[in-house]
Amino acid sequence: MTAPPWFSPAVIEALRAARHVAVLTGAGISAESGIPTFREALTGLWATYDAEELATAEGFARQPRVVWQWYESRRAAIRAAQPNAGHRALAALADLVPRLTLVTQNVDGLHRRAGSPDVIELHGNILRSRCSREGIVMEAGSTSESPPPCARCGAPLRPDVVWFGEILPAAALVAAEAAAAACDVFLSVGTSNIVYPAAGLPWSAAARGAPVLVVNTTAEGQPRGPNIHFALGPAGAVLPALLAAAWPRA
Repeated sequence: MTAPPWFSPAVIEALRAARHVAVLTGAGISAESGIPTFREALTGLWATYDAEELATAEGFARQPRVVWQWYESRRAAIRAAQPNAGHRALAALADLVPRLTLVTQNVDGLHRRAGSPDVIELHGNILRSRCSREGIVMEAGSTSESPPPCARCGAPLRPDVVWFGEILPAAALVAAEAAAAACDVFLSVGTSNIVYPAAGLPWSAAARGAPVLVVNTTAEGQPRGPNIHFALGPAGAVLPALLAAAWPRA
């Protein structure tokens, strides 16, 4: 078993004193619960499909049944997964600081299941459905149709996720940017910080002087700077160790 990661005293002190902590999570934390990334899941029956066929509005318009069945297979895998120690540590952190804003790029809902309140889901939630015509979020209901129709207008329901080529929900993005602009400490967890605009959140916090702790299995591709710190390793090991270092009696 590897030793717990070493944390900069500046990060520990800032975390203890923080009035507002912002967190951005990505696919890495969900991978520890056994959830593959979108492309990693394209195996078996789905190996012949690409992103444009399964994760765009155009692909859904061409093959709604195929796309719906793909997302049903993803939903089944996600429902079978469980929050891991990283998810639980972030839920615990919300009770240790006056304010925590948790922003996630993941669509699996595991942060909510772990007990984190008020999660900002930048890319939506795969366990929800919404009308492809009116955009209203609703339950799919009991039906054998694939995809099921909207109860209001009859248009096919689609997963409530952001597909390629679509913009992020405006309210979610505004709230995430506001957190990055106001937080005392920023944690970037399980993300390579490549996909913008989410990737810019930690660096905007660092630019105004807030310490940023990058928790990831690799530092490759991450920028360096005077306010950017690294704790390399899986979130399920690093985050509980971070809480134990900052609040040893908690």
